[in-house]
Amino acid sequence: MASPRATIVTLAILLACSGASGQQAIMPRSMPRLGEVDARFQSYNIEMVTVTGGRFWKPYGVRPDRELYAERSPIDLTNARLRKLTAALGPAYIRVSGSWANATYFADRDESGRPPPPGYTSVLTHAQWRGVLDFAAASVESQIVTSFAVSPGSRDTGGAWRPEQAERLLGFTHALGGHIAAAEFMNEPDLAPQNAAPSGYDAAAYGRDFRTFRAFMRTASPATLIAGPGSIGDNATSAAGLGPRDLLAASGSDLDVISYHHYGTLSARCGGRGRPMQALREAWFLRGEPALAVYKALRDRYAPGRPIWLTETADAACGGNPWDATFLDSFRYLDQLGRLARAGVAVVMHNTLSGSDYGLLDEQTFAPRPNYWAALLWHRLMGAVVLDAGMAAQAGLRVYAHCASRRSGGVTILAINPSGRRQAFTLPLAAMRYTLAAPRLQSGTVQLNGAGLSLRESDTLPAIAGIATAAGVIAFAPRTITFLEIPNAANPACR
Repeated sequence: MASPRATIVTLAILLACSGASGQQAIMPRSMPRLGEVDARFQSYNIEMVTVTGGRFWKPYGVRPDRELYAERSPIDLTNARLRKLTAALGPAYIRVSGSWANATYFADRDESGRPPPPGYTSVLTHAQWRGVLDFAAASVESQIVTSFAVSPGSRDTGGAWRPEQAERLLGFTHALGGHIAAAEFMNEPDLAPQNAAPSGYDAAAYGRDFRTFRAFMRTASPATLIAGPGSIGDNATSAAGLGPRDLLAASGSDLDVISYHHYGTLSARCGGRGRPMQALREAWFLRGEPALAVYKALRDRYAPGRPIWLTETADAACGGNPWDATFLDSFRYLDQLGRLARAGVAVVMHNTLSGSDYGLLDEQTFAPRPNYWAALLWHRLMGAVVLDAGMAAQAGLRVYAHCASRRSGGVTILAINPSGRRQAFTLPLAAMRYTLAAPRLQSGTVQLNGAGLSLRESDTLPAIAGIATAAGVIAFAPRTITFLEIPNAANPACR
């Protein structure tokens, strides 16, 4: 056994060789509990237009590049690869919504090929919705979140919303033994004029319609959580009078969940000017802070004590940036999960599971993208209890901690190093190390501990194994993401 002096010398050499600076100590045994996220914290969206088929954001590199949208056939939710990959992320909330849902007609009988009635733009068939229910059931205790049509076809002659469409969808769901875990009245009511609501729709009209919706849901599906407002605005008010404050003033005390949407920017399709070199900068990671501050303050004013769900998010709106299908976006994706969990957000729903450039899976082949592998490691290693990592800010290194998943007393640390230099901290306990890296940041593939991650024969997942790492200085190579699972942390908050 080495002497204490020899151990100290060895640690000093390791730190010097790593080229790391700003070393700090991490103490997993004494990390205090900050809170707890939902068991389905890491969730995802399947856009309604993906289910029905229709025009959705065209992936980059598909010609002609001038077009914003490309036609899609309905997603095959029975696909064996898709089901295997999503089962590995379960349980999750599967949100079937999006802007297209605001004008989607749920058919009154089981048929396909029928054009939508006046006042709607698309049709959701019985077979398609049955497929959604079957898909959720196959995804390891996953549950459905949705919203309803609010377009002119769903309204009476005076312009007021009617619940007939919602009643038909819920009735069909219940008849098949299904359940809607949570529902937003509509998708992004702060953008009502662009999102199929009648001309001149304002907060007063929203409040009137929401009260009808709430009363209906409490009778038709009392176990369904009512979430809202589901708005995307980062400012409390808007010139159109449909800002989050206006919407919550009309509905706040009647909500079970405060929900909001956030994208840090627009993709180039919609005029965004993001550049790949920005994606690893501190300002890029901080883009969600102002929005969360707005919704926390509004929650505390209008619906104190209610949980906050981020029900739609990705790097960039309008289908994502070109690099969102690469390892470069995994830094943002995992930092966002760690940051929001630490801030008290209970659920985060990534947009999308499979669709355009921000999908976790390629929409043509369902092949996993780097963010899928990042999601899988989070799911397997990060439990629901959030801890204070106790590490002061260190330039270039972002550190989050949770109780380890399915390991009593264990702790998992997530260390994200987006910087161009090596970083380090000291750890007094042995750990299993899982490091994600890629030869190129804008690569569609990713490596775990130096070995490429890809599906095996029959689409089985590869072994997700860590490397035993001794106590001492832990160094992190530039532009890598590392999970450290510490099974023997004996943290009282994790028992």
